[in-house]
Amino acid sequence: MAEPLWFTWLRRVGLTVLTLVTAVPLFVMVSSSLKPSEDVQSAFRWVPTELTVRPFIDIWSTVPLASYFANSLVVSLAATLFSVLIAIFAAYVISRYRFRGRQLFSMTVLSTQMFPGILFLLPLFLIFVNLEQLTGIQLYATRTGLIITYLTFSLPFSIWMLVGYFNTIPRELDEAAFVDGTGPVGALLRVVLPAATPGVVAVAVYAFMAAWSEVLFASVMTTEASRTLAVGLQAYSTQSGVYWNQVMAASLVVSVPVVAGFLFLQRYLVQGFTSGAVK
Repeated sequence: MAEPLWFTWLRRVGLTVLTLVTAVPLFVMVSSSLKPSEDVQSAFRWVPTELTVRPFIDIWSTVPLASYFANSLVVSLAATLFSVLIAIFAAYVISRYRFRGRQLFSMTVLSTQMFPGILFLLPLFLIFVNLEQLTGIQLYATRTGLIITYLTFSLPFSIWMLVGYFNTIPRELDEAAFVDGTGPVGALLRVVLPAATPGVVAVAVYAFMAAWSEVLFASVMTTEASRTLAVGLQAYSTQSGVYWNQVMAASLVVSVPVVAGFLFLQRYLVQGFTSGAVK
């Protein structure tokens, strides 16, 4: 049955509005990053008076962007790696085995997502500071401490999502691997994990994006030496003014890893989210 003409036009108008809402900020960001400072400091111009790549060169000297970039990359990759590894084994045990406290553990993992992250800010800060005073182990203002902090947020969701994905994989695959003489770990690594690749990729992308763009904890738990990109971009704002063209250029540079990774893994990401949501 053909859809009514009014609905067709309504859909076109709606899609056009959504496209403009998305495209206009991107256009402003790209165009501003190619403008000289005069075009963004005095009055906003939709079209630059002249195109220049100078902001992309100056962003590395105005602030230590390379150091911020390295910190973000190390923290995000480490948090993603540990989150995925721990979530795989935890989700497999929850999905395949029945043990005392299984439901309680699952509900506890899921309930952590119901609280705003700011509630954990002060407790984590006090834990890190007191731990350093008692044991000498420094976690505050370090990459290691930030990695542990991000694990507390990405790991529960990663476990919950992979449990749903593993539940969609037939148990007969595990049983067939056991018949061939493979143990539980071998069945997970050789049989279940290859079938769950889209779900694992979706979890990895989620964990990386959560760590890469996080601001609140990074602004409190870091110093100049361990500062990440999400916080470091604020350094382009000084008492005398804001380097808007450099802010836009740096924002584009920051977005490149996430956008490139999303486009490269888009097929696995969509499949992982939809399949994991079936259960």
